[in-house]
Amino acid sequence: MSIEPRAGILDIRPYKPGSSEAPGIANPVKLSSNENALGCSAKAAEAMTAMASKLHLYPDGGATKLRQAIADAEGLEAENIVCGTGSDELLQLLGRAYLNPGDKVVQSQYGFLVYRLVAMQCGAQLVSAPERDYRSDVDAILEAAGDDTKIVFLANPNNPTGTYIPDAEVRRLRDGLPSSTLLVLDAAYAEFVRLPDYEAGIELARERDDVIVTRTFSKIHGLAALRLGWAYGNKAIIDVLHRVRGPFNVNMAAIEAGTAAIGDHEFQTRSADHNDEWVAYLRQQIGGLGLEVTPSVCNFVLIHFPETPGRTAAEADAYLTSKGLIIRGVEPYGLPNALRATVGTEAENRRLVEALTDFMKA
Repeated sequence: MSIEPRAGILDIRPYKPGSSEAPGIANPVKLSSNENALGCSAKAAEAMTAMASKLHLYPDGGATKLRQAIADAEGLEAENIVCGTGSDELLQLLGRAYLNPGDKVVQSQYGFLVYRLVAMQCGAQLVSAPERDYRSDVDAILEAAGDDTKIVFLANPNNPTGTYIPDAEVRRLRDGLPSSTLLVLDAAYAEFVRLPDYEAGIELARERDDVIVTRTFSKIHGLAALRLGWAYGNKAIIDVLHRVRGPFNVNMAAIEAGTAAIGDHEFQTRSADHNDEWVAYLRQQIGGLGLEVTPSVCNFVLIHFPETPGRTAAEADAYLTSKGLIIRGVEPYGLPNALRATVGTEAENRRLVEALTDFMKA
């Protein structure tokens, strides 16, 4: 008799990262994973290289140096921060710590796929609240949540849509939820947003004991390969996460590079400036081809294609791949007629627009 896993585990469809290969093409352009077009901070790379002689040593299990650097850079309290192997791990730790089989979890309609994985891994029930114009709808989330939801996951801004809701709406959401519901604000793309009505949720998490914010070093800091994230919240929640995380869950290279990256404000500003310029370019140019592009505050755009034969998302994806341009299909999100394209370098962005122009004219 074979050994059976816990009920529901085999129903999980593993997360599939953005592809990096185009068959038959050497060195394709990868625009499928929302990576930083400018690479990473030179200071971060130098810090990682400098620790190469210490590979035989265990890292600081509490990532004390990194947590203090984050606190200094963000004006926070280090004891209210926990670090993880990417924000993905922190989301999974929250599920492990707070979800029991049968508990209800709510997300927005096009929420990040990891929320579904977290719920399924814990045997919880996932409910998706309808969005309005590819934007999270607070009223719909509150209706879906009711009085018996254990966790609400809200990506703000959201992946794969690129949209956000203002701080006032996030606060209205929190006020409308019972205190027994934990609001998890996933702010992976927060550093790209430069709008006065946006807030990553840090202040809300500081004020309340039922909110936690997750952040990542994978996007604006360009450290995706090191898998590094952090969360900020009430000490009681942070204490729980410390109890369920691994004893050395953040490696030394990530600690050193992250410490340097969080302090390199020049690189962060340059990355955000680059994104502002080229996300606007992509939206204007691709929209000019007759394709709908969802307004994005992130380092990617969501492009919608018609169902007309020869113009579909699947055909566009195949065509772009044949030209060495790899973007991301989002059918697993319930968006079979759309593709997500990361903001690349100037040359990569222009090449993408040129290829889409040829596709639409073919």
